[in-house]
Amino acid sequence: MNRMIRLSVAAAALSCTMATPVLAQDVTVSSDELAAMRAQLQAMNARIDQLERELATAKQVNTAQDEVIAANSAAAESAADPVVEELAKSDGWSFKPRGRLMYDAGFTNAPESTGAADGFGNEVRRARLGVSGDIPGGFGYKFEVDFAGNEIDVADAILTYGDGPLEIAIGHHNNFQSLEELTSSLHTTFIERAAFTDAFGFERRIGASVAYEAGIVLAQAGVFTDNFDDTDTKNRGVDGRLVIMPKMDDAQLHFGGSVHYNDIDEVGGTVRYRQRPLVHFTSERFVNTGNLGAESEFGLGLEAAAIAGPFHAAAEGFWQTVNMPGAMGDPTFFGGYAELGYYLTAGDTRGYKAGKFDRTKPSSPVGKGGIGSVQFNLRYDYLDLNDAGILGGTQNGYLASLIWKPTAYVLFGVNYGLLEYDNAVIPTADGDTSYSVDAFGVRAQVDF
Repeated sequence: MNRMIRLSVAAAALSCTMATPVLAQDVTVSSDELAAMRAQLQAMNARIDQLERELATAKQVNTAQDEVIAANSAAAESAADPVVEELAKSDGWSFKPRGRLMYDAGFTNAPESTGAADGFGNEVRRARLGVSGDIPGGFGYKFEVDFAGNEIDVADAILTYGDGPLEIAIGHHNNFQSLEELTSSLHTTFIERAAFTDAFGFERRIGASVAYEAGIVLAQAGVFTDNFDDTDTKNRGVDGRLVIMPKMDDAQLHFGGSVHYNDIDEVGGTVRYRQRPLVHFTSERFVNTGNLGAESEFGLGLEAAAIAGPFHAAAEGFWQTVNMPGAMGDPTFFGGYAELGYYLTAGDTRGYKAGKFDRTKPSSPVGKGGIGSVQFNLRYDYLDLNDAGILGGTQNGYLASLIWKPTAYVLFGVNYGLLEYDNAVIPTADGDTSYSVDAFGVRAQVDF
């Protein structure tokens, strides 16, 4: 209530008091009555002041509620598509379903006289279901099974324990052998990882590991046997990785190195290094060392990456040495890649977390007024399997990809690769082992 209303009330009361002797001369207003009227007017003013305070308080509460509602609404609008939430959480227990489905199709084109199988191909690349969650006391678990390829393969099957910056993992999980390998297949820029990761046999193995992350430093190390499909072998290995993750203004930098040692503790033990031409749905390998007698293998890797707004760059190199029995020379093979990527959609950037690339969440996803994120990538991928008299061939890959993510959990990708070979293990009809192969692949992907 404003001051004008208050003055009007007072004026009306005063006019009534003064008009009484004029209109009714026989009525006399005593001083006590006048004092009582003044007291009533003061009480009225006090009540008006109280009501004004209550009204102001109510307005402040309503304004705060409106701001909270607006903030929550804005957060909901900017958030990525929701994932499946934990179904239960009580007293430290939680349970969360997980899954991913990837379908690939495309073709390869090799020189006809090689006799290599090429043409159209397609496959369910991954069809994975699993669960993860927490256990009271700082423990956690993760278990995933892959049904692709008419087989059932266990992916992660681990029990973890975390205490501040320290995490211990026991079970079937990744070794620590490269940024590209440790980045989830959900978040890679090409439908297959760099050639050296498959060629050198990077895979999940049964073992125990410890990771320590504090500030910009991440250290990982573990001891491993073999994967679930090869538990009858006597392989024993050690892997370690150190990563520095500084930030320069808004740019995220990444520098790392890894070491790998695998003792092949069995008579007649062998290793074999080979790789497909970009896509997985072909079974042809144009580079292949064949089976090599081996007592152990030793690997060293270097990795670097940077993310700055819509731009990212990454490069890795890995050297794998085979300790062969007897007087035979010990070959060292090499693989590596260099990559550049750029988001064509405003506000999007590549995700990064805990020493590896992570999920990209489109700033304007489909269904919320946008088209999602669109990313273009170029990569040079190199693999050399020639050394110490071993002619496994060299593969130079010139790759490009275009990735569209309408939401954070749906992806469509197009990949092309020109693979140039020297000392290919599949010669043409006239004996030529230097030629090129085209590979084209598309992927549709969803996960939760």
